[in-house]
Formats: sequence, structure tokens, C-alpha cells
Amino acid sequence: MADSMELDLGRRSRRLRVDTLIRLRWLALCGQTAAVLLVHFGFDFPIPLGLCFLVIAASAWLNIFLRLRFGPSDRLEDTPAAAMLAYDIVQLSLLLYLTGGLANPFSMLFLAPIMIGAVSFSGRITLGLTLLVIAAATTLAFAHYPLPWIPGEKMELPFFYSAGIWVAIVVAAIFTAIYASWVAEETRKLADAFAATELVIARERHLTQLDGLAAAAAHELGTPLATITLVVKELQKQLPKGTAFEEDVGLLSQEVARCRTILGKLASLEDESPDFLGEMSLCVLLEEAAAPHRDFGVKITVEKEASGPEPVCRRNPTMVYGLSNLIENAIDFAHSEVTIRARWTAATVEVAIEDDGPGFSPEVIGSLGEPYVTTKKDRRAKTEEGSGLGLGLFIAKTLLERSGATVKPTNRAPPSSGARITIRWTRSAFEQGRINNRAHDETMKISAKTA
Repeated sequence: MADSMELDLGRRSRRLRVDTLIRLRWLALCGQTAAVLLVHFGFDFPIPLGLCFLVIAASAWLNIFLRLRFGPSDRLEDTPAAAMLAYDIVQLSLLLYLTGGLANPFSMLFLAPIMIGAVSFSGRITLGLTLLVIAAATTLAFAHYPLPWIPGEKMELPFFYSAGIWVAIVVAAIFTAIYASWVAEETRKLADAFAATELVIARERHLTQLDGLAAAAAHELGTPLATITLVVKELQKQLPKGTAFEEDVGLLSQEVARCRTILGKLASLEDESPDFLGEMSLCVLLEEAAAPHRDFGVKITVEKEASGPEPVCRRNPTMVYGLSNLIENAIDFAHSEVTIRARWTAATVEVAIEDDGPGFSPEVIGSLGEPYVTTKKDRRAKTEEGSGLGLGLFIAKTLLERSGATVKPTNRAPPSSGARITIRWTRSAFEQGRINNRAHDETMKISAKTA
């Protein structure tokens, strides 16, 4: 299965919506406006009303800009969304600075952006927001306007009480960030697990349907292919040598034989009989996958970059079929050459299949590997126009992922042109079948000796 880090798994849909941030900010601005008006006109406390409304108006203009710039369903990347929360912390700090600093009971609202950040972002971003709150609280502990109070009287809290408020805010910020982050991380892991499970089930469902279609096709095509083979042989016997149709009948016989070979591969994908099992090196695996395609007029080159002993795997029809399908797809798009690059280290095994064709189009490269996503409109004229259903790459990708590989389609880096499909295994996954087979043989030997 593909590395889950390379899959979205619905994480994009869990990003903060711009509309959510706008609504929360409007709610905060309404509360701030009401509090300022109540303190100034309701309690008749002196307050820098103009400066307070200037700070509130700045946030209102920001909300208006965001509403005009983004749609209701747009979602922000983590960094700009975190910047929005950081702005809210700074805006709240300015209001508290104008209205008494930490002595203002509304200083507890510092925890709101941290809570939102902890459940939405990574631990690194949450840590940054927490440090910003601590810095703001520390600044407000020493620098702020007097707390609004009864005219003619001065409200001044003892230093230890102010220090206690600072400690309470810092501890509450740290605790909230840690607690909310842990809970949110567990929720995200559970959601990722469910999303990955749904993805695997969907792919397996598609492949199961294709398995049934392949079995039905192999059964239904067997009889007509046998009839066509018989007719072709009779034509070859009856046609005089050197006629204009001799070459065409020979080509027809060759293609019928290829069809029978393909049906044989489909029938052998689930073959796990002991007589069929064997071991093959990586280069032998690639040569076996490329051999059926060397007569198509496109040069196939196999290059290897060795680092240590060559990896050896158990003979696996699904791996051969998957690689062969990808090579055939590269040949269909190549102008003159397909290059297969094999690299291995003590930890990984990598195969890159490259062609010198036009490469994958930007419209489909993000969806390659999904069923019924096709690039046949860019294909060279080897098949009928529009004949591809987009199942070849999906089948090959799914079969290779069953062996523990990750399959990543990309385009070659400029100035080179063409497509590249990279298949990567961990070495242990590539050699897993071989290890299991040897363990089985050793077990059978020990059992025989014991008997």
C-alpha cells in the first residue's frame, strides 16, 4: 500500500475554513464592542474609547477583506490560518493594554486562539501560538493603561496578585495546548485510519470487480481464440509462398499467440502452487517484465545502480504483470526509448520507468492510478482513438502495492521530457516472499528429519 504520508486521507477537508475564522472573529468583535460600550457608558468608567474602537475596526476591516478575497468554502493552509490566530492574539493584547492589562478579567480570552490552534494544527504551530500568548501576557504584566475604575479612585492590584494572574494564564495556556493537542492528535489518527481503510476497501472493491471481469474474459475468449488460431493455421497452409497476404497472416498469428499469452498471465496471477515458486533477482525480474515488449520498435534499456548485493525476491506473477503493464504504457507514449533504472541499497529497492514522450498532462497527473482516469488522448497512434479506459495503470499500481511497493507517477525534470513512474519497496518487503519461502522449506526439512 502506498505510504500514508503521501496520501491526503481527507486532511485537506479538515483544514480551517475561512468562513469559520470570519464568523469567530465577528463574534469576538461583537463581544469586544459590547464590553467597551458597557464599561464606558454603562458604568461610566474612563476608557480610551477612540483607540479601543480603532483596534476593533482594524479587525472588522480584515474580516471584510477576507470575505471579499475568499469564498465561503475556501480552506486555508496551516501557515496562513495560524497567522490569522496570531493576529487575533495581538489584537486582544492591544485591547487589554488599553483596558488594564492582566487585571482585566477578559484576559482569560487568551486561551481561545490556543484551543483553536491546538485542535487544528501541528504541535509546532501550537507551540508558536502558546509562546506568543506567554510573550503578550508578560508584556501586559508590566506595561498597560490603568484598569478602568470609578472616577476619582485608582484601582491598583498588589504585585503578587498580578503575578498570580500571569502564572495562571501561562499555566492555563500550556495545559490547554498540551491537552487539546493530544486529544486532537488521537482524533486525527483515528480519522486517518478510517480514511485509509475506506481507501483500501474502495481499491480492493475495484480490483475484485476487475478480477471477475478478467476471469469472465479469459473464459469467454478462450473458445474464439482457439477458432481463430485454427483458421490462421489453415490459411498459412493454403496461401502460396510470396503472396501479398502472407505477411499479414503471419502478423495475425503472432497477435493471436500474444492474446493467448496475456490470458495465461491473467490465469496465473493467483497461482501459488509450489512448482511455480522460485527465486529471481531484481534484474531478472525486470528483464522478464520487459521481454514481451522488445519487438514494438521502441528501444528498452535497463540500467542498474548497485549498492551492495542485488536483491532477490520470490517469483511473483503479480509483480511481473504490474511492471510489464507499466513498461507497456511507457512504450505507448515513448518516441524512441524507454529506460528502466534499477537502484538498491541495504534498506530500499527502487525501479524507475522513464520514457521520452510528452509526459503526463497537468490535468490528470494528480489523479493517476485511480480507475477510469486515462491519458490515452496523448498516446501515440498505436491503438484506436479513445480505446483506453484508464484501468491499466490502476491495475498495475494496485498489484504492485499488494507486494508492499509505493508507486509514484511524475514527469521527468526539465530539460528532459517524458514521464517517470517510480516503484519503491523497502528491501525487507521486496524480499519478504523469498524469506517466507525459505522459512517454509526449512520447516519442511525439520519436519522430515523429525519424522
